[in-house]
Amino acid sequence: MAEIKSLKNPLAERQLTLFRAVIAGLGVVVLTLVLVGRLLQLQVVDHDVYATRSDDNRMRVRIIAPARGLVYDRNGIVLAENLPTYQLEIVPEQVEDVEGTVTALAELIDIPDRDRERFYRRVDQEPGFRSIPLRTRLTPQEVATFEVNRQDFEGVEIHAALTRRYPLGRLAAHAVGYVGSLSETDVAALDPRRYRGTQRIGKVGVEAAHESLLHGDPGSKIIEANAQGRTLRDLQYQGPTAGENLFLTLDAKIQEAAVTALGQHDGAVVAVDPNNGDILALVSQPSFDPHLFVDGIDYVTYAGLNADPGRPLFNRALQGQYPPGSTVKPVMALAGLQAGVVTPRHREMCIGFFMLPDNERRYRDWKRRGHGLVDMHDAIAQSCDVYFYQLALDIGIDTIHDFLSGFGLGQALGVDLPGEKPGLLPSRDWKRATRNETWYPGETLNVGIGQGFMTTTPLQLAHMTAMVAVRGRGYRPRILAAKQLPGSEDVIEFEPTPVAPVHLNDPHYWDRIAESMEAVMHTAQGTATRSGADASYRIAGKSGTAQVTGLSQEDDEAPDLLDVPRELRDHALFVAYAPSDAPTIAVAVIAEHAGSGGRIAGPIARAVMDARLEPTP
Repeated sequence: MAEIKSLKNPLAERQLTLFRAVIAGLGVVVLTLVLVGRLLQLQVVDHDVYATRSDDNRMRVRIIAPARGLVYDRNGIVLAENLPTYQLEIVPEQVEDVEGTVTALAELIDIPDRDRERFYRRVDQEPGFRSIPLRTRLTPQEVATFEVNRQDFEGVEIHAALTRRYPLGRLAAHAVGYVGSLSETDVAALDPRRYRGTQRIGKVGVEAAHESLLHGDPGSKIIEANAQGRTLRDLQYQGPTAGENLFLTLDAKIQEAAVTALGQHDGAVVAVDPNNGDILALVSQPSFDPHLFVDGIDYVTYAGLNADPGRPLFNRALQGQYPPGSTVKPVMALAGLQAGVVTPRHREMCIGFFMLPDNERRYRDWKRRGHGLVDMHDAIAQSCDVYFYQLALDIGIDTIHDFLSGFGLGQALGVDLPGEKPGLLPSRDWKRATRNETWYPGETLNVGIGQGFMTTTPLQLAHMTAMVAVRGRGYRPRILAAKQLPGSEDVIEFEPTPVAPVHLNDPHYWDRIAESMEAVMHTAQGTATRSGADASYRIAGKSGTAQVTGLSQEDDEAPDLLDVPRELRDHALFVAYAPSDAPTIAVAVIAEHAGSGGRIAGPIARAVMDARLEPTP
């Protein structure tokens, strides 16, 4: 019988088992070495890297925007202040789906379309790591609602902030201005280090002109947060430096009086102190609510303001360029005296019109039947156009230009507010350079009564009047009087800036003009007698009526105001200073399309002067 061999090989099995054990052991050793190596890599070699990442998960840097400086009037009344508020902010790079997050937030908190548009615009403009506001001025209920659901919104936080408020609102909107959201242009032009965390910047008025003083410098803090993003503690804090507080030359009482007196008229009022150039009131009507711009104005509202025929955003006080009309006659008289072509006693016969030699055109007087025989005093008091037609012709346009420019006409005065226009003081050279045309004598006549090519701003008229009030001395108009450094009670005052004075050959000429301007207000023949009646102080003034459209040569009488379409009615102007013997206020008023300067603009100027000079009840 054959021998049956065993299928088992114990030796081979022992060898195989041993081999497998060795391999498994080596595998364990290798894996152990890998694990140890990885631990060594994580805990030793890359310790700093992962420690930093860990810190980044629990520690966050938050930029702290500086508190904007406050703005006061000359008596300490607040014109611009900061109010605490809460705002909802998103850090785009910490959010997977920005649009989805905004949609989800809108289910909890009302987010208007304008806020969304502003948010997405800033997302496109700014770095992803920067916290961008989605909603401002949250209510306590909205804050509480978000806090309950905070865990669902990574990269979304509520921060305490300050928002701008303007207590006078519309009354001082063009002067104080407003802050608005940073635009792409703003971001490109600003110092990114100084404007970290800043959401708003001054856009117009004092807010824009003195942005560098008002803004301040940002601070920062490092906070420790838990996995849900809640702040556990502050680890490091560097406080911001607040902006400087500003004290303006404006007087809130005079500003309000000017707005009230101007009433429903479109126009402007500027009042200055002749002794230092301080702007006491600067009004442009119609006005607007500056708070519309603080949190970002929506397109529809902004388009409505731009489309408004009254142009509420247009600062008439600085940018409106109007024919000055008869308000320039006192300075024209001074020009004639200085040029030696006339004396105070010189007389002209006014028959209601003036004609150039060998010319049939009639240059009419406002008084169609004429003033009769008048000297300089009468011509100013009664505003005789014929007298000043002849005077302008005798002086000549180039001499007029050179003399009147000394009073700031035809040039920007350098006021510390944005957007000032220069007006126009024409000359032969100007017409040749701009139009390549010859200057004609008739154009000189028109300039003699403040018409034709000549235009001025209300600020220029106030400045001109102030220089007349103080006998040719003058100061650059200014709205900033002083500043206060953050954390200090000391107030640093700014010195007024003198301008080149106007010197006359005979200083008594100033007295003659002052007497004539007083006669405008305080004599029966004056064009603004009603405005000067019962005043406790003496006023020197001059009315003006600027033609918007001229009369034909066939018109013997001026049409009734109500028979003329509003847009074709004359502008009413008035300039004045008081008290005439020791002036502390000079005023310029324009009421657009209102008619008579003495009847309409004169009482407005009187109300402004009363606010300065009459004792408060």
